[in-house]
Amino acid sequence: MTQALTEAFEANRPRLKRLAYRMLGSVSEADDAVQDAWLRWQRAGADVEDPAAWLVRATTRLCIDRLRAAKAEREAYRGPWLPEPLIEPLTDDPVERAEEVSIAFLLALERLSPLERAVFLLHDVFEQDYAVVAETLERTEAAVRQLASRAREHVQDARPRFSVDQAKAMKLAAAFAAASATADTKALSELLAEDAILVSDGGGMRSAALRVMVGRDDVIRLFQGILWRHGDLGVKSLEAVRINGYPGLLLEVEDGPETFAFEPGEDGKIAAIYVMRNPEKLKHVRS
Repeated sequence: MTQALTEAFEANRPRLKRLAYRMLGSVSEADDAVQDAWLRWQRAGADVEDPAAWLVRATTRLCIDRLRAAKAEREAYRGPWLPEPLIEPLTDDPVERAEEVSIAFLLALERLSPLERAVFLLHDVFEQDYAVVAETLERTEAAVRQLASRAREHVQDARPRFSVDQAKAMKLAAAFAAASATADTKALSELLAEDAILVSDGGGMRSAALRVMVGRDDVIRLFQGILWRHGDLGVKSLEAVRINGYPGLLLEVEDGPETFAFEPGEDGKIAAIYVMRNPEKLKHVRS
């Protein structure tokens, strides 16, 4: 029976991790939530008729508990908050659909209550019936439909509505890396959309902009200021990767690893740049 329980759990583990990451915006916390679900499964699994449904229900409730417990911590966070980067080598086929793990999408989920987030993900992303979602969350089906409607209003504009040529997008990222290293104003102007944004997350532990840079000129001035204050940033290594489904860069600099994720715009230019420098959110990244 123990072997059967293990096999049932392992068959569902990838789906549980995908759900937990979208709920929590954290690779490490998602792993912890799935591990907690495994501990509960060991105690209750022998009496469960539908392992997949039980495990999704348990993982969802564990994630909701974690979100509620982290509410005060998120509100006191220093500077902009970004999800932990989900990094994949370019040589691999994408594991995740970009529109379901893009940083813009995960940030939109952050604006939802834990229950709204759970309903939206379970129904709209994981395609569960409202009746099943209602059972999972111990709510009426009418209440679940209302939660889903409110969630969609917040999330619908954050999901990409056009396809991105990955090869062209990676060339865009590489060109940005070269231009930003010298704060080349002309080159950066050609690469960035006029309304481009840059969000950097240092978590109060490493230097990062404490506000969102809005507009091409604002972003360019940031890199000019960094170059003026620090000169050569001492990049030891640079690797092109896929971050949350989109082109990205994994760098090793003097004070540790950092990631740049680029969200291409409809005009073929860079619409958003997400910089992760918080060491707590880079523990899963090799140094």
